[in-house]
Amino acid sequence: MTHVGRFLALCAVGLAPGLAAEGEHTEGAENMEGNVDEMADPYLWLEDVEGERALRWVKARNRATTRALANAASFKTLRQRLLAVFDSDDRIPEIDKLGDRYYNFWRDKAHPRGLWRRTTLDSYRSENPEWETVLDLDALARQEDENWVLNAFFCREPDYQRCLVRLSRGGADAVVTREFDLRAKAFVAPEDGGFSLPEAKGSVDWAGQDAIFVATDFGPGSMTDSGYPRIVKLWRRGDPLRKAEVVFEGEAADVSVGAYSHLATGFETQLVWRATDFHNSEMYLRVPADATTGEDARLRRIDKPTDASASVHRGQLFILLKSDWAVAGKSYAAGSLLAIDLTAFLGGDRAFAAVFEPSDGATLSDYAPTRNHVLLNVLDNVQNRIVIATLGDDGWTQSPVAAGIDAEAGASSVSASPVAPDEDDRYFVRTTNYLTPPTLALAAVGEPATVLKRAPAHFDAAGLQIAQHWAKSKDGTRIPYFQVSHTERDAPAPTLLYGYGGFEIPLLPSYSAGVGIGWLEEGGVYVVANIRGGGEFGPEWHQAALRENRHRAFEDFIAVAEDLVRRGVTTPERLGILGGSNGGLLMGNMLTMRPDLFGAIAAQVPLLDMRRYHELLAGASWMAEFGDPDDPDDWRFLRRYSPYHNVAEDAAYPPLLVTTSTRDDRVHPGHARKMVAKMKAMGHDVTYYENVEGGHGGAADNAQSAFMWALVYRFLWRKLGAGRR
Repeated sequence: MTHVGRFLALCAVGLAPGLAAEGEHTEGAENMEGNVDEMADPYLWLEDVEGERALRWVKARNRATTRALANAASFKTLRQRLLAVFDSDDRIPEIDKLGDRYYNFWRDKAHPRGLWRRTTLDSYRSENPEWETVLDLDALARQEDENWVLNAFFCREPDYQRCLVRLSRGGADAVVTREFDLRAKAFVAPEDGGFSLPEAKGSVDWAGQDAIFVATDFGPGSMTDSGYPRIVKLWRRGDPLRKAEVVFEGEAADVSVGAYSHLATGFETQLVWRATDFHNSEMYLRVPADATTGEDARLRRIDKPTDASASVHRGQLFILLKSDWAVAGKSYAAGSLLAIDLTAFLGGDRAFAAVFEPSDGATLSDYAPTRNHVLLNVLDNVQNRIVIATLGDDGWTQSPVAAGIDAEAGASSVSASPVAPDEDDRYFVRTTNYLTPPTLALAAVGEPATVLKRAPAHFDAAGLQIAQHWAKSKDGTRIPYFQVSHTERDAPAPTLLYGYGGFEIPLLPSYSAGVGIGWLEEGGVYVVANIRGGGEFGPEWHQAALRENRHRAFEDFIAVAEDLVRRGVTTPERLGILGGSNGGLLMGNMLTMRPDLFGAIAAQVPLLDMRRYHELLAGASWMAEFGDPDDPDDWRFLRRYSPYHNVAEDAAYPPLLVTTSTRDDRVHPGHARKMVAKMKAMGHDVTYYENVEGGHGGAADNAQSAFMWALVYRFLWRKLGAGRR
């Protein structure tokens, strides 16, 4: 994934029934007749995230939900079991090679905020690796009296001795950035020349040994309407930030801008990107200043379609198309991966070679170069495989990965990532499915794979099976879905249906101890719907549900739900649904569009108010996905799928659980708060819990994750489980 793609991916998006509680607000309820007047929203006060009145309301809802769900013995047992799994020492430690060591970030019971640690590959292969602690987040949090969560780290090529560490308060997207010395295992103080940035949303990367690219909040006028930086600067060591050199300025209407570099010896490259909206971007090659000629630094725009992503690796330019492209007398289909020598491209050559072209349902999910090859992650009917692409005299050729990897995966998910893409052609391979714990293997192009780690099973999968089925949507499109169920089950069974359907993100089979413990072991059926809007079948699958066509994603989900009922898997009374973020918008529309089809709904960190979403936090960055509420034509279709505006007092809705986080600075907690306040004023059965930390992920540590997931599963079983506690 490119830097701009990774950045945009990061941007992408109560009371027990019948009880009153302290702080309940009913102001304006007499005006609620199913349609909120967007110019006179009576619950705007709940958008004040840290407001005293709003937090009193939150605390009252949390107390009521805790009394109703979290005090039961079944809840406590489930929470403890989930926490034991999340903290278990037998998980696979994911590793990244930095220099001659392999680094891992690890959380467990003794280290809830986490340890950044390192080891050697030989030690990692052993049953009990010897880890050296590099940074103890719990100790740092205690020392500084901050609720630090590690957001990311960027380490300097090619020596990997200094890193830019990004720390988040409570899991928010806004971060504090500090320079860290891997030799000394300590932060480099600003007075000693260390780079340090105050809390803000943005991006950083190394520009050389003693310079970094910085896109951050530089003061008034420096941020976009989406709340991300519109200015990127080059900051040299020893200079104050105010003297940093402006590299690029975007527009206020953009999503964000940024810059990054490749510093591999002989292939040094600096790139600047500008995301004009969520799906369109520009990229520039930055040519540094030349001290010999006196020529200033300059930018050269990479000539590509704006909806295509681009990356550079060791002198090759890669372009992944999202729409058809005709260039230099040739046409390339959407979903194709193209490559060309960067120097030749800058000289005007447009004779691209196709590394991958989609065909017969096979699409490219992702790609990652090694030193001499490219790892292609190919999706075929939501089953994926890894292919090795190699550039030869006759162009790019493809070959399978090391023997045994795909065979082990079967109908599972398999992913591959380079170990050290500037050093060699080794790669890590991860395989898993809904019932099989992950396996991590090490392979190299042309060599067999060696299993490094196998995760143990954390739930009883005996008698369970995975099957893929297809439903027919309203417009006739066939929609795949995975079903995990007992071979000998009582039908109809309590069934949990999960969906997302947005931002070209595919839902692939993966092992979840939470699903296994909280749902499957209890006798439930688990289903994942691969609806349009996601990335299961390439760009067209995503584009089919954009903006005014968003209804197709909702119709697809309904079609899967109806197919489960038609096949006798479940009944509407025993069918529960779950989704978060953009999937929370899906849940809100299922509530308002087909309340008769579901027995219970759980929405996590949801997007619900489509009239004001673009004015709240990062919401403006999603207008290319959903539409512009200030445009009357767009509002006409947005109004149809804005749950906050479509909930009605006289409708019969299934029980609803809504969870969010006070520290979510991506999807504003006001969406969840206002929806719940409005529905409770109407007398509907809605339960609410807001975690005080956690950011968009909803939880800042394993204990919070265990609590939040226990809430979801206990709520659903209580509503769907035919008498279960």
